[in-house]
Amino acid sequence: MSDSEHINLHEFSLQATPQQTLSLANLKGRYNVIYFYPKDNTPGCSQEGQDFRDSYPQFQALNAQVFGVSKDSLKTHQNFKAKYEFPFELIADPDEILCKMFDVIKLKKNYGKEYLGIERSTFLLDPNLKLIRAWRKVKVTGHVAEVLQVLAEQV
Repeated sequence: MSDSEHINLHEFSLQATPQQTLSLANLKGRYNVIYFYPKDNTPGCSQEGQDFRDSYPQFQALNAQVFGVSKDSLKTHQNFKAKYEFPFELIADPDEILCKMFDVIKLKKNYGKEYLGIERSTFLLDPNLKLIRAWRKVKVTGHVAEVLQVLAEQV
């Protein structure tokens, strides 16, 4: 967790559920919780999404919108969102545009193989898109409650 981190946000245009194009303008004026996760329909990612889903009314009450981001396709995102009834949108970032802005592509190891992939991370931005807090190498258990608590301290 870092308070001194800086995110270099610049204009982008990405597909998001249900079938919309999302840009920087969609983020302005509200608090934003942007969480990056490795892959749709995997156990940790499914649990994290459900935790955000279950706390979503509290995020909304604090003028915050939630976005999940992975490199999966829009079609995969739509199925994932429907399966778990996520009330928030998922952003498809197959070309790693947002991933690179937030520096979440990291060298990972799985079964002895190294590859580049998304490091589970969450970012809280204020209505002017200034970074309030960054969480890196997120452990799913208890994470959403912590994000909500930090947000509540801001409002």
